Amino acid sequence: MIAAVRAGKSLTQALAVLHAAPPAARAAAQDIAYGTLRRYAAGEFILGQLLERALPHPEVEALLLGALYRLQTRPESVHVVVDQAVAAAGGYAAGAFKRLVNGVLRNYLRQRDGLHSLLAADDEAAQQHPRWWLGRLRRAYPDRWQDIVVTGNGPPPLTVRVNRRRALVTDYLALLQEAGLPARRVGRDALLVERAVPVDSLPGFREGLVSVQDAGAQRAAQLLAPQTGQRILDACAAPGGKTSHLLELADVDLLAIDIDRARAQLVEDNLRRLRLTATVQVADCRNPGQWWDGRPFDAILADVPCSASGVVRRHPDLKYLRRESDVRNFVRTQAEILDRLWPLLKAGGKLLYATCSLFPEENGAQIDAFLVRQPLARRLAEESLLPREEHDGFFYALLRKAA
Repeated sequence: MIAAVRAGKSLTQALAVLHAAPPAARAAAQDIAYGTLRRYAAGEFILGQLLERALPHPEVEALLLGALYRLQTRPESVHVVVDQAVAAAGGYAAGAFKRLVNGVLRNYLRQRDGLHSLLAADDEAAQQHPRWWLGRLRRAYPDRWQDIVVTGNGPPPLTVRVNRRRALVTDYLALLQEAGLPARRVGRDALLVERAVPVDSLPGFREGLVSVQDAGAQRAAQLLAPQTGQRILDACAAPGGKTSHLLELADVDLLAIDIDRARAQLVEDNLRRLRLTATVQVADCRNPGQWWDGRPFDAILADVPCSASGVVRRHPDLKYLRRESDVRNFVRTQAEILDRLWPLLKAGGKLLYATCSLFPEENGAQIDAFLVRQPLARRLAEESLLPREEHDGFFYALLRKAA
């Protein structure tokens, strides 16, 4: 999985190799993969100090990166980690790299203090983010960028959204306590569970009592504030967390569209589990002529494609996959989506623009430019959430169309 991501595959795609693994093995492998990838450039820096030349075998290099992560986070098990890494190396190239893996890891243990001193002087390796990414954060948040980086390098919280159609937040909090899962309230419908567990371990998950959704992501439905009887468009709906939240808050006629068929299926699966109803359609929201029936919407949620720089702790593969040029491409796509959806909104209606990005070009600057292009657009509210313990990073702009 680590080698696949470093070669350009998304972590979601790479995780597919675990579909048949036993639950315990799957959880352990995910821990190593996520932990290693969060330490962007740090492991590579250390290997660069320990290897005379680049390894010709990507899987062996990934094995070393995973072992270094394990050595750093499980110092009480160093001998076991080294032995298991050497044994695993036997599965590649007829075992030709076993001695190299053993030597590299033992040299790391002997030189650890000096290596980490060198690492601390390398900006990219020390901050565990690409240099271009760090540069953007420093310019946008000169007083906060270090906190953002530290948060992005850590594990995300497990936050659930209580389905208010099926349970009270206080009652579900009691269910968690009974299950030995202490939690605390971090939003109107949000509970932060103190330790991560598989979703199926959450009381009532299969029955639709709760969904897993970041507290910051839950702000979308609350800001759009659906009203009973409204006709609402969720224009980029997958995987359906915001879609289902809107339906939990009010009885609305909701159309959820997504350009990807497999991801649209996730929306339907979520709605089925939560016992909610909406029309789900596979379509490109930028081409309304292919899917719009001509009836204007009371409200539109435009949760647009973005750099996802505010949720990197959940998706550490982004550190490897994103390029600075991607930001410019996202900005163009976002502007196109806004311009194509705006005519579908009735006079007096509201559009909520949402990203999980931290970069101003995708957020406030995008909305400023849109307001110049659309003189009937009025900014009702704007909210920027920087990543912290309780939530990821998000941007919201609530717009109203003047009569």
